[in-house]
Amino acid sequence: MGRFQDLGSLLMVRGADELDHAGGTLYVHLHRVAKRLGSLGASDTLVLAGLAHAAYGTDGYPTHLFDWQTERPVLESVIGAGAETIVYRYGACDRETTWRDLAEHHTVTDRFTGTSEELGAAELRDFTDLTIVNELDVLDNDAKRAVKLRPFLQELLPRWQSITSPAVHTEAQRILQL
Repeated sequence: MGRFQDLGSLLMVRGADELDHAGGTLYVHLHRVAKRLGSLGASDTLVLAGLAHAAYGTDGYPTHLFDWQTERPVLESVIGAGAETIVYRYGACDRETTWRDLAEHHTVTDRFTGTSEELGAAELRDFTDLTIVNELDVLDNDAKRAVKLRPFLQELLPRWQSITSPAVHTEAQRILQL
């Protein structure tokens, strides 16, 4: 079995298929995000991270499948260090202090530890691509949340254009009708 299938099995064991999320279950949402990332040319590492992106919960979805303090090695053993780092960074992100000015300061604040990390160009692109693709999936599959999410993304996307991959930016423009 490959890493993607191993991760899918582990997510099932951890109950991702029993948790409600936009458009069905968390498991289905995670697969849609990974699939969209892959279709937009993301690396295998980012696609794996997309499949696991809510493993430690997120600032917008607090339910977690793994404990960030004790189980990072478990997830890393399945998806590799690079993908696990992306998953941790995404889940740990304090959105309020990070998102708005991310293109200017390139810094992600960790909501778990209170520390901040400045990202390099490739790390920043992976972070923003995963963030945008996740939010687009929520937009597509949760009409109630879309009412507030659409205008927020329409304001955020132009700010992040310089740090997002062209494929993800184009996809977001298409969906948001910018």
